[in-house]
Amino acid sequence: MRLVLKLTIAIVIAMSAVLAVNAYLRVLREYSLMESDMKRDHHEIGRALGAAVADMWRGGDEARALELIEEANIAEKHVLIRWVWLDASASDPHRARLTPAEIGLVSSGQRVERVEEDSSGEEHLYTYVPVPVSGKTVGALEVSESFAPASEYIRTTIIRTAATTGLLVVLCALIAMVVGVWLVGRPMRALVAQARRIGAGDFSSRLDLRQHDEIGKLAREMNGMSEKLREANERLTAETAARISALEQVRHADRLATVGELAAGIAHELGTPLNVVSGRASMIVSGDVSGDEAIKGARVVVEQAQRMTKIIRQLLDFARQGTPKKSSQDLWVVARETVALLSPLAARRDVVVTFDGDQAPAVVEVDRGHFQQALANLIVNGIQAMPRGGTVTVGIEQEQARPPTANHGSHALDCVRLFVRDQGEGIAPWAVEHVFEPFFTTKDIGEGTGLGLSVSYGIVHEHGGWIDVQTEPGHGSCFSIYLPRGDRG
Repeated sequence: MRLVLKLTIAIVIAMSAVLAVNAYLRVLREYSLMESDMKRDHHEIGRALGAAVADMWRGGDEARALELIEEANIAEKHVLIRWVWLDASASDPHRARLTPAEIGLVSSGQRVERVEEDSSGEEHLYTYVPVPVSGKTVGALEVSESFAPASEYIRTTIIRTAATTGLLVVLCALIAMVVGVWLVGRPMRALVAQARRIGAGDFSSRLDLRQHDEIGKLAREMNGMSEKLREANERLTAETAARISALEQVRHADRLATVGELAAGIAHELGTPLNVVSGRASMIVSGDVSGDEAIKGARVVVEQAQRMTKIIRQLLDFARQGTPKKSSQDLWVVARETVALLSPLAARRDVVVTFDGDQAPAVVEVDRGHFQQALANLIVNGIQAMPRGGTVTVGIEQEQARPPTANHGSHALDCVRLFVRDQGEGIAPWAVEHVFEPFFTTKDIGEGTGLGLSVSYGIVHEHGGWIDVQTEPGHGSCFSIYLPRGDRG
């Protein structure tokens, strides 16, 4: 409706301007024509009456000449005719309303016209027609007429023109509004509603505008756009599902690769409790022990079985591919469980995993399994970075950090920082910018797939955080996971 209103106002303004200019020009023309008619009438009266007066004057009948002027004055209703003497004194009633220069013009036989206002402010047209008497011009006919009738006619013309203009403007405005609402407003509302449906994700609805104009063409193009968007959305949905599936498969493959790394350590970890179980069970079966000793041996068997069950369950939970689900988790608990799971692998490589910090609760919203995988990848990466053994330090602290501008903005955020520091050889400067790329690795064959850091990067990014790496060749590396506090993904 705003567009229709603007169009209507523009049409009304343009039409009003045209009609106003036309009315103004018409009034000027009417006024000019009426003035010309008055001058022409004065000229005709003066010429005809002047000739008769001059003949009578030359015949010596001055009284009859003046009487003829009075008769003509009575006959003409709208004009006033009187005789004036050009050389009359100021007190003479027959004195002309002329300046000396104008008197000279009339004396020379020229007609003079002038417009004057009377005491009431009303304008009059005075025409002086020279009348030759006794061979020379000593008098003239003064023909005067008021502009009042002309002014009244002009006023009436202005009122009628204004009324006609107003009626035309109102009529045209109504027609423009009705036509605008029907041809512009109605289809525009339909277009806006369709655009909102498309914005809300509804690509199935179609516009049925039968107009063969630009708006109809726009509606048809919008229908075509909806169809293309629908097809693109279906392709995007399918591609997104395939990409998510592929991503989950990659993460699961990385998780299984870590499980493979843990296998030997787990086997060694299970060896001791299995030997204990076997020995105690043999003693009970052979009858070497009985009574309280048998009960004590059975209790040891149960405890060692529970220990082995816990180790196997941790490994299975880590390897299991589950649906992502965020919940409030204490990162210290997740870190301790992850370190416990990786301890056999670390021990086999002469690596000690320690904790740094006061271990105060650091609760954030994360997917426990996915985040444990991200942390495990960083710890395994640190273990593999020290082939001759060493210490991997895991710590959690609160700090303000400025995230990468390209992904998170430029202002500092209150974050929980979880870091994994190793004492390895560090990362070469040229490789730092590539460490989070899929399948990029500087490790020996069999040491890694190049997916661990890439998977960790993706998991942390999905949690609204980022990973930073600080490294110095020959002095180890420190990978830091930053999770903004209050972020709920």
